[in-house]
Amino acid sequence: MSSSDRTEFGEYLRRRRAAMSPPGPQGGVRTSRRRVPGLRRQEVSDIAGISVEYYTRLEQGRAPRPSREILTSLAQAFGLSDAERDHLFRLGGESPPEPTSPASVIRPGLLRLLRGLDDTMPVTVHDGRLDLLARNKAAEELLGTLTGSGPFERNIAYQAFTTDVLAHLLGGDGSEWFLRVAAAELRMALSRYPGDAYLRALLAELAATSQSFRDHWKKGEVSASRSAIKRMHHPTYGWARFEIEVLHDPERDHWIMLYTPHDDG
Repeated sequence: MSSSDRTEFGEYLRRRRAAMSPPGPQGGVRTSRRRVPGLRRQEVSDIAGISVEYYTRLEQGRAPRPSREILTSLAQAFGLSDAERDHLFRLGGESPPEPTSPASVIRPGLLRLLRGLDDTMPVTVHDGRLDLLARNKAAEELLGTLTGSGPFERNIAYQAFTTDVLAHLLGGDGSEWFLRVAAAELRMALSRYPGDAYLRALLAELAATSQSFRDHWKKGEVSASRSAIKRMHHPTYGWARFEIEVLHDPERDHWIMLYTPHDDG
């Protein structure tokens, strides 16, 4: 960290400390006045489990670059949100921690967006594990019902390699392309969540049951598709072309796929 970086880091710590409510008796909020707002340095250092001398040097911009363990302790001590924690890490000269798993709950505003586009275009949402979280009515009509059962029934890669949905929806060439993408995106998911038990179990299941998956997996490809034009079979209108754009919510690791009907379908 340069001297200017250490100064900015120290200023951020002071602002966070000043914003905290001093503890009162039995853990309540203190009602008596203090000379300065927030916690004392000793109180922050006690919560974070570091020496007050070292914490003081951090605030004053005199300490060397803090370790990831120290940054994690400070983030927990201040009760930082994910965005605030990530900012603290960047100020400290470290990359923010990677999430251990995608969020399981979709933002309410995103669900309202899906419903609002029911009569306009198909929209789906899946997470970083490739599990389908939600889709609107137009997407249900286009993509049909999920088949199969078990813990992986909502997983896009599992559906691709264990059902005949793709062949009907995309045709021969289109389904082969999607299988390649599904294997590549599963590899990317595993690289981001290497210790995820669900993804490891999914990989073992597909490797044990699908020769097609084994063939694609051994190619070692990695990808994250963000846009494409696909020829798809709509149950009402027959074959049509859709321009697909993928938006990413990095905080929750949710992927929003919008299927816009293509003019030259």
